[in-house]
Formats: sequence, structure tokens, C-alpha cells
Amino acid sequence: MVLDKLSNVARYTCMHPLFAQAFQFLQEADLMTLPLGQEAIVGKDLFAIISEGSGIPEKDAKIEVHRRYIDIQYVMEGTDHMGWRDLALCSEPNDPYTEERDAAFFPDKPSFWFDVPAGSFTIFYPDDAHAAMVTESTVRKVVLKIAVDSQV
Repeated sequence: MVLDKLSNVARYTCMHPLFAQAFQFLQEADLMTLPLGQEAIVGKDLFAIISEGSGIPEKDAKIEVHRRYIDIQYVMEGTDHMGWRDLALCSEPNDPYTEERDAAFFPDKPSFWFDVPAGSFTIFYPDDAHAAMVTESTVRKVVLKIAVDSQV
């Protein structure tokens, strides 16, 4: 898991062949005017999901993991409260993985919580169980989905 500011993206572009394009999108797109929903960048290998709204209370948070996609979650406006736990420490999922949604959900609670303010991003790999949108304030964010096994 990574937590950093958009001004430091040069540190991370070497971590995946599509990270340079992903961060270029975050830096160059007019994110505040993009409509809510999905935005294609490189077909199914790299796409963005733009959302805005309030989240849920910490007591109701569920941690999740993905197998096919890495998440880069960038907060445009507000502060997203997130949680993290090492997948190896999670119990069996109470909502098992399905390929259709690329997610499994666990009854475990995060090992630690942190705030992600506007202008910052997280990177969650498939072994990073995470909970996001654990806030009652309004957050506008973009989640970039990057295929682990990209053909690019």
C-alpha cells in the first residue's frame, strides 16, 4: 500500500507499465468536470471510476480485495478516511470473490486507519485489504483500475 501526494508520482511510475499513463491522466484531465461514472483510458487495462458522495460510519466498514486490478484512489475534494489490513491476516471472506465485480469482502477490521486529503492518493495491490469512503463528509474521488496482468 502507498499513500502520497500527486506531486510525488515520479516515484511510482516504474511500479507498473501503465502507472505513467494513470498518473498522467490524474495530472492532465479536468477531473472536477468529468461526469460521475466510468471513463475509459486504455480499454479494460486502465479505466477510471469518478464518484462523489458521503461514505459510511467506521463501524459499518467492510474491507475488500481485488485480484485482477490494482486501485489508485485519488481524492479530488474532501478527505477520505480509509483502512488497511494485510490480506494474509484476514479470515475467510464473508462475501467470497466473484470475477464479475473483482472483489471479495471480509468480516475483519482494518489494522489501521488513515486520512487521505484532497490532492493525495493511495495504491492498493491485490494483497492490500482495504476499506474506503469511511466518512460522513462529501468526497469527490477517482479510482483508477489498473489490470495486474496488463497486455500493454
